[in-house]
Amino acid sequence: MTVIRLLPPELINQIAAGEVIERPSSVVKELVENSLDAGATRIEVDIEAGGARLIRVRDDGGGIHVDELPLAVASHATSKIGSFDDLEHVASMGFRGEALASVSSVARFALTSRARDQDAAFRIEVDGGKLQAARPAQHPQGTSVEVRDLFYNVPARRKFMRAERTEFAHIDDLLKSLALARGSVEFRLSHNGKPVRIWKAARDEQAQLQRVAEVLGDEFPAQSLRIDHAAAGLHLSGWVGLPTASRAQADSQYFYVNGRLVRDRIVAHAVRQAYADVLFHGRHAAFVLYLELDPAGVDVNVHPAKHEVRFREQRLVHDFLFRTLHEALAQTRAGLGTLPATEPAPMDGYSYASPAPLAWPSPSSQSRLSLGTREAPLADYAALLGASPSIASVPAALPETAEGEAPPLGFAIAQLKNIFVLAENAHGMVLVDMHAAHERITYEKLKAGRVTSNLRSQVLLVPLSIAVSAKEAAAAEEHAEALAEWGLELSRSGPATIVVRRIPALLEGADVGQLSRDVLSELAQHGSSRRLQELENELLSTMACHGSVRAGRRLTIPEMNALLREMEATERSGQCNHGRPTWVQLSLAELDKLFMRGR
Repeated sequence: MTVIRLLPPELINQIAAGEVIERPSSVVKELVENSLDAGATRIEVDIEAGGARLIRVRDDGGGIHVDELPLAVASHATSKIGSFDDLEHVASMGFRGEALASVSSVARFALTSRARDQDAAFRIEVDGGKLQAARPAQHPQGTSVEVRDLFYNVPARRKFMRAERTEFAHIDDLLKSLALARGSVEFRLSHNGKPVRIWKAARDEQAQLQRVAEVLGDEFPAQSLRIDHAAAGLHLSGWVGLPTASRAQADSQYFYVNGRLVRDRIVAHAVRQAYADVLFHGRHAAFVLYLELDPAGVDVNVHPAKHEVRFREQRLVHDFLFRTLHEALAQTRAGLGTLPATEPAPMDGYSYASPAPLAWPSPSSQSRLSLGTREAPLADYAALLGASPSIASVPAALPETAEGEAPPLGFAIAQLKNIFVLAENAHGMVLVDMHAAHERITYEKLKAGRVTSNLRSQVLLVPLSIAVSAKEAAAAEEHAEALAEWGLELSRSGPATIVVRRIPALLEGADVGQLSRDVLSELAQHGSSRRLQELENELLSTMACHGSVRAGRRLTIPEMNALLREMEATERSGQCNHGRPTWVQLSLAELDKLFMRGR
């Protein structure tokens, strides 16, 4: 029989390194986060051979006292927590006390530091887990950590390292995310002796946005909305990209919780739902968002690499994020923010600061869609249950614009191929896809009519019994009242069984079993569900498509102007129901460029 024995410390640290140190970028992450926790205002990262040969991180933080240098590389030794209560309120980036011990066990490691109250610096070295005595060295206040020959004593791990360019790309991406997290800190990155990145410390919001532009692209500030909203002990700030600035991949999404970059399914779900009505299928939003909350409200001790967190009030966080972003994106009306290409875009974007309710989204709690001085029509909800409402005509014109004040989308001048409306505004020419634009207008009116009218439900002739998981059955019992407000009546009939007795009349003919399972699955996982709304919206979108003015129809100039005014007054009118743009602005500078004027 095998004998139970204690593992040697070196092997323990190497096992821990398998969880914490995945590749060179993992080392950089741990070292830079330690520098941030030390209060550094300047951090330099030097890389050689993609991190395989050398990783050096130098900072101007508080430094480490000579007596504590051996403890710095000891396993489970840290200055950031000392009790379980500290663990419940972690505000630092690191806290486990195993990063340096793990790194030093799989590389040739050296740490040089000078504390604020020390006259001299000291250096310790660790080779293969063997610690050498501290000796004097030359170093300004702060700390430098050198990691050479990573995984030299773990050949199996070294074989899994990728090409130099690939490994450095991971380090570069990591530094970008850390630079976005701490705008007040200066970061410098070099590779093989050549400077690659320099991010100067951002002293104000303008400078921080410039750093965001360096990471997400120069065009991002002009194509983003500024977010700044607080409620229920949560504060969300940052920038979200307009739907028209979406990307094919989710590679420009940065979400920080108390300064820590995280990947969280609750966050991802809330953001995806907020963009659901405006984003083209298969596209991904770009954003840089910072969520601040009481450290006691989030558990960061979930994964050794600290990429994941767990919110104590998941539903509250989910609803707060969804409502904040949803309301901000609702203000993306056509014509807002139109500027000629030669002028700088507003750097503060859009600021959403009004309070938002955090309860279950009920029909009565949703706001009406305001169209200028009048409310959206469609008074009778029953019209939604029959043929498409009579909305094929272009809406009547809104009140005339004040004299001397040009509307954002300008005035119509012509129609091209009975498909596009051409208009002239203060900045140049506006081109509008008339069907896509009217489709969004009609869609928003239908939604407003549904919300402001009594929601009808359809009783099933024979109640339907459905087998679900115990967790989903509990969710049906817990949220029965909220579901009833949307016309879905569910009751628990057993440990893992529910009975459906009533569904929304608008969804008559839908797969009741699948609908119920989808709703309960989201409720069980996220604490909220918009599946009913999404299905209803899909139907309303189809109705809006068929009820909108079609391509190929000749419009008069007054009808075209009426369409433009409706676009300016309608929420989300910058995109059609499927996320495609409804209009484009061609500035005079762009038109001059087409004809090489001024050259």
